[in-house]
Amino acid sequence: MSIADLPALNATLNAIAGLLLALGYVLVRRGQRDAHRRSMIGACVASALFLVSYVVYHANAGSRPFTGSGPARTVYFFILITHVVLAAAIVPMVVVTLSRALRGRFDRHARIARWTLPAWLYVSVTGVVVYRMLYGLH
Repeated sequence: MSIADLPALNATLNAIAGLLLALGYVLVRRGQRDAHRRSMIGACVASALFLVSYVVYHANAGSRPFTGSGPARTVYFFILITHVVLAAAIVPMVVVTLSRALRGRFDRHARIARWTLPAWLYVSVTGVVVYRMLYGLH
C-alpha cells in the first residue's frame, strides 16, 4: 500500500464507521446492548484508524484541490466545511459518549449519544462524499 492509496482507504474506513454506527443504533433500539457495544467500539476503531491514515496521508501528500466549478464547487465547499467543523467537534463528543458507556453511566451516555450519533454519522457519510467529489467515481 502506498500513500496514494490512503484516500480510498480513508473513504472505506469512513463508510465502515457509518455502517457500524447505523447498525449500533438499530441494535440498541432492539435492546441488544452487547451487540450495540461491539458495533460502537468497532465504529470507534474504524474512526481511529481513519484518523491515523488521514494524518499520515496529509503529512506526506498535502491537500488535493477541488477542480470542479459552478454549483458543484459551492456544494463541495459547503459539504467540506460542515464536515471539517463537525469532525473536530465529534472527537471529544465520542470520547465522552464512549467513556460514559464504558463506566456504566447509561443515563448520561444516552443524553449525549443523541447528539453524538447524528453528528458522527454526518461526518462519516460526508467523508465518503468529499472523497468521491475529489477523486471521482472510479
